[in-house]
Amino acid sequence: MKITVLTGGTSSERDVAIASAVQVVRALRSRGHAVAVVDTARGYIPEADEPRALSATVARQPPAVGELITLERGVLLSGLAGLPVVREADVVFLALHGGRGEDGTLQAVLDVVGVPYTGSGALGSGIAMDKDIAKRLFRAAGIPTADWIMAPAEGGRVGLELGWPAVVKPSKQGSTVGLSVVKQPGDFDAAVELASGFDDEVMIEAFIPGRELTVGILADQALAVGEIVPRHEIFDYECKYTPGMSQETFPAELSAEVTEECRRLGLLAHRTLKLGGYSRVDFRLTPAGELVCLEVNTLPGMTATSLLPQSAAAAGIDFPELCERICLASR
Repeated sequence: MKITVLTGGTSSERDVAIASAVQVVRALRSRGHAVAVVDTARGYIPEADEPRALSATVARQPPAVGELITLERGVLLSGLAGLPVVREADVVFLALHGGRGEDGTLQAVLDVVGVPYTGSGALGSGIAMDKDIAKRLFRAAGIPTADWIMAPAEGGRVGLELGWPAVVKPSKQGSTVGLSVVKQPGDFDAAVELASGFDDEVMIEAFIPGRELTVGILADQALAVGEIVPRHEIFDYECKYTPGMSQETFPAELSAEVTEECRRLGLLAHRTLKLGGYSRVDFRLTPAGELVCLEVNTLPGMTATSLLPQSAAAAGIDFPELCERICLASR
């Protein structure tokens, strides 16, 4: 197949996207496919320039907002149709995370161009990226999820309705960018201000203690359930993308009943949000044994430390095969 990998972009997860692309390009070429690479902020990257332009490492912190604003001015979404490597591709692989690469904007552009692409369509991508809408749909489908309110909200209301600690996060971001666990009312306003720097909508959510679980979804099938034990209090940006900062076990050491319920709820969440191709669904398992859905990732990370490839590997699917299957399940 002729496959064009779209990566980079202008979201806070730009570095993660590029690290994913490095792995995906290598894997697809190992399966004999002709692969081209396009940075949606900077343009086509000739194969000879890939070693210089693409990095397989992710910094401990996301790129500075000012740096991303500069990139945003040169974004190429509207000009993708003019690139032969996009227009003539058999499939476009979306190695993008967050922002306009994951919220349905790019998907809508590719729908107009008429090129098949990996992952979910514009509607499902937009729904999943908006955590408020996604959680409303979870509730309607009977999927347990933490109580939440949307800012603006006073600390007194948060304490009364959700209690402390509470999680404050941008409503449309990933990789825990801009997220804080607020343990006392005095820290609440600063957490809201931090989250507001990444999104115009801020979610305040009840903190759910317990074990961190995740399950991959591929071609409408649930893969292996895994457990993440981060070195920090939460599975934050540094723990996600720095080797050795978390312990990940696939398959997780769980009872058969909990494993199957996690897989059932993961697939139900994927279908409820009208997703396609693949996704990754994250949960907390409370001390009382209740599974609580945290969120669904429509374009989960494909880096060396990413969870979806580990979930697939535990189900007997190696990384090159996973990338190829994702392409074959394209829209």
